[in-house]
Amino acid sequence: MMTSMSHHPGFGAHTDPTFRSQPRPVSEVIRRVAVYLKPYRLLAVGTIACAVFGLGFGFLYPKLTRVLIDDVIVQGRRDALAPAALTLLGAFLLREVFNSLRVRVNNRLEQNVIFDMRREVYGRLQRLPVAWFDPRSSGDLMTRVIEDVNVVERLLIDGTEQGTVALLSIIGSLVVMFSSSSLLGCVALIPLPILVGGALWYTSTAHRRYRLQREAASAMNSLLMDNLQGVRQIKAFGQERHEDLRFASRADDLREGTLVVMRAWAWYGPAMQFTGSLGIGLVLWVGGSQVMDGKMAVGELVAFMLYAGMFFYEPIGRLHGLNQMLQSARAAAARVFDILDATAERSDRQGRLREPVRGELDYQGVGFSYPGGRTVLKEVSLHVRPGEMIALVGPTGAGKSTLVNLLPAFYEATSGRILIDGQDIRDVGLEALRQRISIVSQEPFLFNGTLRENILYGRLEATESEMIAAARAANCHDFIAALGEGYDSRVGERGVRLSVGEKQRVSIARALLKNAPILVLDEATASVDTQTERLIQEALERLMQGRTSFVIAHRLSTIRRADQILVLRAGEIVERGTHEELVAADGLYARLARIQNTTTIEEGFERLGV
Repeated sequence: MMTSMSHHPGFGAHTDPTFRSQPRPVSEVIRRVAVYLKPYRLLAVGTIACAVFGLGFGFLYPKLTRVLIDDVIVQGRRDALAPAALTLLGAFLLREVFNSLRVRVNNRLEQNVIFDMRREVYGRLQRLPVAWFDPRSSGDLMTRVIEDVNVVERLLIDGTEQGTVALLSIIGSLVVMFSSSSLLGCVALIPLPILVGGALWYTSTAHRRYRLQREAASAMNSLLMDNLQGVRQIKAFGQERHEDLRFASRADDLREGTLVVMRAWAWYGPAMQFTGSLGIGLVLWVGGSQVMDGKMAVGELVAFMLYAGMFFYEPIGRLHGLNQMLQSARAAAARVFDILDATAERSDRQGRLREPVRGELDYQGVGFSYPGGRTVLKEVSLHVRPGEMIALVGPTGAGKSTLVNLLPAFYEATSGRILIDGQDIRDVGLEALRQRISIVSQEPFLFNGTLRENILYGRLEATESEMIAAARAANCHDFIAALGEGYDSRVGERGVRLSVGEKQRVSIARALLKNAPILVLDEATASVDTQTERLIQEALERLMQGRTSFVIAHRLSTIRRADQILVLRAGEIVERGTHEELVAADGLYARLARIQNTTTIEEGFERLGV
């Protein structure tokens, strides 16, 4: 048994219960997913129409069977046998023709709805703030966009079609059965209270089972994505066995969750089928007596049983199956609605920055706290003139990255305000704001495409010559030209085919091509060798020319010429000035400068006990 591995230690052992999707009422689920049918009313009507016509021709089968038995076979009319059999076959043929049309129309409807739902969910993800993604795993979100949307769509398409046909079939069969024999009609209804009671029980207990199953699937997918992205680290530390056990634990949780769902259905489904069969048995018992007493013909009884079995109990069984689908979709829909109902970033329809953007920045009493109360920045005030270089220095957790992340509004300041050229960034649309800011981070991200696509991401409409000029300025043209396919060479997932330094220079080329007046450099020369650092530093100096720049420094040597150096500690600016001014002040920065020749800034603060 692998159940014991459920508590195996590891990163993010289970889905965080803080983000557990809350159950939604069935009425809300149906109402909200039904909206996706509106653009495709004709396809939906066509699907149901084909199903109804197919049902109609299917309804002829019991009636034609009665005629074939009572009026042809029992009467010994050989001349009518072939026409009656051919008529029956014709009814079957027309039923399957309409079933074929139904499948084709339904497939188109299904794919259109899936496309629309997925587009809306993905579009909503694009408009959510960065803070929303911080505590959530990519694997969980992928499960919601791909698998959960599929489950919800099945309820919408299959549920609408099958539910409508099943209800029409039940109503039609009841009319036919009671018009044929009110006694047998009443007998056929005897199991109905049991069927309804079983449905109510299953509905009331199913949501928790399906929710746990969906969460287990998300947890497994999250671990899988994490391990695929970290496969080199896993191999480097020889942790294949450890990760195998972790994945087995997650897969076992999913297996157990699925078995819980299946066990409930294994009792519920057959019990409902037996109850339906009980009704058939009762009809045969009472109807057989009617035939023996001469009150009903054999063909009539056969036809009645066909109507009861094929068009009453079988559709009721389909409704029970739809109930299972509804409970699964209800759990999936709650997870999809979590995304659709999340508060989006502020509207892009707000104002634009006044052109030309000079890059004058003002932080006025800016503070930031994460939800839950942890304060990261406290009353930070700062004025930056256009074209100045501002260097940020401080120990880990001092608030350096948060300070620069507030500028493009990745996070919203919880107090104070930030101005660009005198305009409060809260009054500026996010797209307009972010178009004027370029960011080069410590861990450059490249998309799984070509070098050309990654550089042009900075400005999609740029020309070939502009792209090459940016690459030359970023010191990456030479190594790109040496590759077999040049700019059309693929970089692999997250740029895995390139070195760290090469990826960084490509990201600098992308920023150069964007040509934004404000620049953020977040330890852009960390994690590279001295020669590569020199190439990157040359590229960064070209990039910073004429731009207002924030630099989170890795080494003091890269910021000696900064116009202002800010020393942050515990979310506050404790020192500010030029390199010479801070060294002369003989404070924390000066102490750091005295030991920085042999260490990085982070290591220096550790040695100083800060």
